[in-house]
Amino acid sequence: MSLIEDKLKRVSAKSGVYLLKNSKGKVVYAGKAKHLRNRLRSHFKPGNTDDPKHQVMMKSVVDFETIVTDSEVEALILEANIVKSHKPRYNVNLKDDKTYPYIQITNESFPRVLVTRRIKSDGSKYFGPYTDVGSVRQLMAAIRRIFPVRTCSFHMTEESVRQKKHKICLDYHIGRCAGPCEGIVSKDEYNWTVEKISSFIQGQTSELVKDLKNRMKEMARQQRFEEAARLRNAIQSVSVFRSKQKMIDVAMIDRDLIAVAVHDDDVCCVVFHVRDGKIVNRQHFYLHCIKGCTEEEIVSSFLKQYYSGVDFIPAEVHIPVALSEWRELTEWLSQKRGKKVTIAVPRKGKKSKLLDMCTRNACLLLAELLVQKSQKGEWLAPSVRALQKDLGLAIPPRWIEAFDVSNIGGQDSVASMIVFENGKPKKNAYRKFKIKTVQGIDDFGMMAEVVERRYSRILQDRKPLPDLILIDGGKGQLSAALKALKKLSITDQPIIGLAKRLEEIFIPGISDPQTLPKSSPSLRLLQRVRNEAHRFAITYHRMLRKKRTVTSILDEIPGIGPKRRNALLKHFGSVEHIKKASIDEMITVNGMNRKVAENVLESLKDKSR
Repeated sequence: MSLIEDKLKRVSAKSGVYLLKNSKGKVVYAGKAKHLRNRLRSHFKPGNTDDPKHQVMMKSVVDFETIVTDSEVEALILEANIVKSHKPRYNVNLKDDKTYPYIQITNESFPRVLVTRRIKSDGSKYFGPYTDVGSVRQLMAAIRRIFPVRTCSFHMTEESVRQKKHKICLDYHIGRCAGPCEGIVSKDEYNWTVEKISSFIQGQTSELVKDLKNRMKEMARQQRFEEAARLRNAIQSVSVFRSKQKMIDVAMIDRDLIAVAVHDDDVCCVVFHVRDGKIVNRQHFYLHCIKGCTEEEIVSSFLKQYYSGVDFIPAEVHIPVALSEWRELTEWLSQKRGKKVTIAVPRKGKKSKLLDMCTRNACLLLAELLVQKSQKGEWLAPSVRALQKDLGLAIPPRWIEAFDVSNIGGQDSVASMIVFENGKPKKNAYRKFKIKTVQGIDDFGMMAEVVERRYSRILQDRKPLPDLILIDGGKGQLSAALKALKKLSITDQPIIGLAKRLEEIFIPGISDPQTLPKSSPSLRLLQRVRNEAHRFAITYHRMLRKKRTVTSILDEIPGIGPKRRNALLKHFGSVEHIKKASIDEMITVNGMNRKVAENVLESLKDKSR
């Protein structure tokens, strides 16, 4: 009897979640079942299904695990959480949305309203994710305009306010903040405003306007006319914001409209948020699913993953297809909301037309994704295409490596190698070199050294050569680089030199320099590459020269060796700070005594005269 058969006999007959695992112990599929034993037996029964996806999946399964729950709803919630955290290969998975922005109301005594891309378990409220960054900006701008809430980063508590640790800023004077930092507004009043912001973000503007009006009347009754005027202005701003939203339902019901579009292994799900009868937001998500998933499986998986991560659940959820898990999902969402939630499939009338609109949006967004995927790796920057044409290159110079050398009088000689990929700097591929074999002023010899060092390493690591090498300099530098390549038996390598004085291009085998029009995108690209190589080289050269200068000044002082020199620089940071130090400060440095400290200060004073 196999291990699987033995385990199947002991599986509970209750509801729960099962995890199918491969030989590495990784979860490849998570599912829920009303009767765990029967469901698992159906998975492992030979010839159970003709579904090719299931057959491929079961070939990799060598073990399983079960988790028993008290109800089918608990199993549904657990399944959603496991799929979200483990992302099993054979489940429909919502693509990682961690880069989408959220609106955060911080968990502080005087909360702030921020945009963030990271969710933390810190007690804050998060709204989103927002797949349209423009909508977040508009919403945040409206919040700043309507509600006087702080934007400062003070660690503000009731105690710090009582002790007058903070001061009001410009935001208070222009009416953008109520001034909680100096106790101008109480904690209760401030948090009332934050509650209204939460309602505003969720699109519940009708109830918000009602609350604002009641508050305004109360302020007027107490003869707090400035606060009443501010509330009046807020009401007007909310009304203007509402007027820009499309009214689709006079019933004023909160509802989500969900539609999907599918092409092979790619899925786009669109969610339209209807609040108080108006469309207030649209979100879209891309899913990865295995070919062969039905629309019902996709919608069901999306509902579980999406609503497990949001705080606000509407009264109605409209979907495009009926679900076998309808009862469990309805019960789960109702529990989460605290009120009844209806999941419906509109078949005719206005609601059906609205769902059709969502489906059209999903199809358009999926088409955009497919276009991007088809172009990925194939799109070529116009400047790169122009450079290929102007230089007569066999292939586009997507990967350009450029070299420059830098030294003063042969001292601190260095070189740089920078990379441009498809017309843009690729800084993690930059390299810098200290010249090792060339002494004195010999730019040609230095160029030959770094080119040979670079491409001998490339050949050793069996990496591809660049599409184009750019040498900063004229014929001499280019000839030196060519000799280095020839030494390595590298032939037919596209390489050019660019002389700065007249922007002349030197090409091997052509005696006369070539020129390009100053407005040419090809020349502008070459200039950017050459200038970046020069900047990188000279920055490295200056750093070495500064380090050598500082080191030599201290090394010339009697009694200062490498250990004391390094200790002084580590403690004071620079020679200038050492000059300003007192004897008492200097003798606190490890290895220093009064006599050596006096010697250092006297020597540095003499050198500065």
